[in-house]
Amino acid sequence: MALNLSQKQEVVAELADVAAKAHSLIAAEYAGTTVSQMTAMRKQARESGVYLRVVKNTLAARAVEGTEYECAKDSLVGPLLYAFSTEEPGAAGRLIKEFAKSNDKLQPKVVAVGGQLYPASHVDVLASLPTRDQALAMLARVLAEPVTMFARAIKAVAEQQGGGDAAPAEAEAPAETA
Repeated sequence: MALNLSQKQEVVAELADVAAKAHSLIAAEYAGTTVSQMTAMRKQARESGVYLRVVKNTLAARAVEGTEYECAKDSLVGPLLYAFSTEEPGAAGRLIKEFAKSNDKLQPKVVAVGGQLYPASHVDVLASLPTRDQALAMLARVLAEPVTMFARAIKAVAEQQGGGDAAPAEAEAPAETA
């Protein structure tokens, strides 16, 4: 179904809005992917905060102009599926990597993060990034470690002083005579 000019402008505007707010972009070839596989991928994308869309490359190239994904503009060749991570940088990488395991037709072609274009093999790197909750847990652990170490040191000093004072006090106490 061909789009008219106003529909194309709407698609470009929507994609540009998503690209302006997204954390990462993965473009993957999807030719040969079944409808049921695409439906499952779209459902998983919605659940994981990934904007997934198939659009003409010329429209995608116009949409990424002026965003940090403009670096990928020249690499948009062939039938591509665009996955923008909207909530956390690694979400699109995890989605594409997971579905590529069961579908050899899904091949990542472009990975872009922070205005840098990376080879398709960096999908694994992007997928290995921690989720927001995992990153917050790691940060909390790092921030709590100095306090924990300080508390352990205070406890050790108190135990040494408490143990050292108790022994001489017993030795100095007069023995009771019956």
